[in-house]
Amino acid sequence: MENKYKYFKRDISWLSFNYRVLLEALDERLPLYERINFISIYSSNLEEFYKIRVADHKAVASGATESDEESVQSARELVEEINREVNRQLDDRVRIYEQKILPALQKNHIIFYQDSHVEPFHQQFIKDFFKEEIFPYLQPVPVSKDKIVSFLRDNRLYLAIRLYPKEERKESPILESSRPPLYFVMKQPYAKVPRFIELPCHEKNHYLMFVEDIIKANLDLIFPGYDVESCYSIKISRDADILIDDTASSADLVAQLKKKVKKRKIGDVCRFVYDRAMPHDFLDFLVDAFHIHRDELVPGDKHLNLEDLRHLPNPSKSLHSPEKPKPMKLTILDEKESIFNYVARKDLLLYYPYHSFEHFIHFLYEAVHNPETREIMVTQYRVAENSAVINTLIAAAQNGKKVTVFVELKARFDEENNLATAEMMQAAGIKIIYSIPGLKVHAKVALIRRRGLNGEKIPSYAYISTGNFNEKTATLYADCGLFTCRKEIVNDLYNLFRTLQGKEDPKFTTLLVARFNLIPELNRLIDREIALADQGKPARIILKMNALQDPVMIDRLYEASEHGVQTDLIIRGICCLIPDQPYSRNIRITRIVDSFLEHARIWYFGNGGNPKVFMGSPDWMRRNLYRRIEAITPVLDPDLRNSLIEMLTIQLADNQKACRVDAKLQNIFKKITPGTPAIRAQYTLYNCLCSNNAQQPKDQPAMPQ
Repeated sequence: MENKYKYFKRDISWLSFNYRVLLEALDERLPLYERINFISIYSSNLEEFYKIRVADHKAVASGATESDEESVQSARELVEEINREVNRQLDDRVRIYEQKILPALQKNHIIFYQDSHVEPFHQQFIKDFFKEEIFPYLQPVPVSKDKIVSFLRDNRLYLAIRLYPKEERKESPILESSRPPLYFVMKQPYAKVPRFIELPCHEKNHYLMFVEDIIKANLDLIFPGYDVESCYSIKISRDADILIDDTASSADLVAQLKKKVKKRKIGDVCRFVYDRAMPHDFLDFLVDAFHIHRDELVPGDKHLNLEDLRHLPNPSKSLHSPEKPKPMKLTILDEKESIFNYVARKDLLLYYPYHSFEHFIHFLYEAVHNPETREIMVTQYRVAENSAVINTLIAAAQNGKKVTVFVELKARFDEENNLATAEMMQAAGIKIIYSIPGLKVHAKVALIRRRGLNGEKIPSYAYISTGNFNEKTATLYADCGLFTCRKEIVNDLYNLFRTLQGKEDPKFTTLLVARFNLIPELNRLIDREIALADQGKPARIILKMNALQDPVMIDRLYEASEHGVQTDLIIRGICCLIPDQPYSRNIRITRIVDSFLEHARIWYFGNGGNPKVFMGSPDWMRRNLYRRIEAITPVLDPDLRNSLIEMLTIQLADNQKACRVDAKLQNIFKKITPGTPAIRAQYTLYNCLCSNNAQQPKDQPAMPQ
């Protein structure tokens, strides 16, 4: 029997989210360079999407790999649908960039040249800069079909050049068609020369130029004796997914990763991006020469890799973005106050990036120097390079503490960093547990086990977070972290770490752990709300997360809606649930894109007036619920529970950066009712947290509404 419920396609839903990121570039209330940065983020997201998701679909479509989830035909159709939507979005990106961003720069006396034509007063500078700073690093390589074909590196910009040999002047002009064309590709300098060049000011104006446009303006110096007909930008995106046997032992897994990570840059082509102004015959030659499949062609702009716009120089003093407030330190945790002592009295909840991640570093530092610390246990999924967290753990080991770190080697794009930090920690005497065969460990948890000097029982401490132990992303991602010494949570967390070491069949009384007790408990919570609705009582669910994709859990939400359970979904990215259907009429989807990346996973169940609130690491995707180890904690402290409910309430009231996602995957901005105050959730929440902080530091600027 056919399922009456329908779902959005995962990747088409993700494209809707990424388009919402692009729409931030249209918001004239934002500082101009922040708008430019959103074009960069949009472009960077799209690049990774092609490297991973589209590459996977292409592998299925070509028959290279098999999938339980899609056929060869459905994979082909999906790739075509993706490319159609991406091309539509790229048309909008060109329009926003050319019609909104460039004129806004010019209005602020920043002239950003967009082609090789420059004003006369800059022409000598362009020639001299090219000769001195760029020319030494250029290596044109001839392209001849089936004879000379160079390897195009992943995500590097190349210029494809067509030229003709010059012929001596004769009485009758030589028709260009009688001269055979020659083709070259030339990689743009990557590390030696900036992408954007600042030119000398003229009168009131500042001037910027793409490095490739400077190269194009001087092609005659590179190819003396030739007539350069045309030159266009191209680039290749390669499959960056690493296929490994994750059922292998830890030693074999490490060996596999070390070998395969190095091959990531030479993976199969999944996208060939080219300047859409390139003539068809020129493109046809490149397609044949580099053996590009037609379904890998993605028309791009004149200037590719617009993710580089985050490095665009800002020569105008009047355009400096307002300084964002620094993460605040809690006055209840001043330098004299021990986090251990505070948490022994009351649970503590931190909101990043509004609160400082230094509190967590201090928590570890206290464990290092506390004589009663018996063991420190931490999971590592993504950590910063030169990580303060890792350095503190190494200091603990050197201080004689027992330290155990579970390292997830299969964290995509962080494999090399995780391997390097694991080997460094191991050398310092830290016990390293590597990936579990067949599973990813995505839980973000830490445990400080303590014992009194005379054997007496004293509190141990647990930390459960929605984000990674990464001080860099903790300033960019909106996450939550809970400190507690509640015995039931501490004991469950210790059981989880024992499970990661393969030591026992776990029993969890309070924590919800994916693949063990999470799904049964979620079903009980949803059943409770359905029962309340059936009794005519208020029934309420609010789910905040990054992605909702698992059809089984979506069906449960559809079922709850049909029974009258009022459900709000605050979902930043993928959402496969379709709103505005007969079976989803009580479900609303809110998407928030703003200064910080919404990353927290917070779940609220009304429970007949005695709400239950949970926070932790998983989204409701198949991979998180069934193929990963994830940890979720109930928030048991009434004050902290109310604080999270207040945060959810603020986000649902956002009328500045929140969109409603409709049944066509459109991002519909909320209309502000006259007389209703403007609410920008991230900034409103920050100001609330400042008010709650006993004494706000004087140098701490308040975020604008």
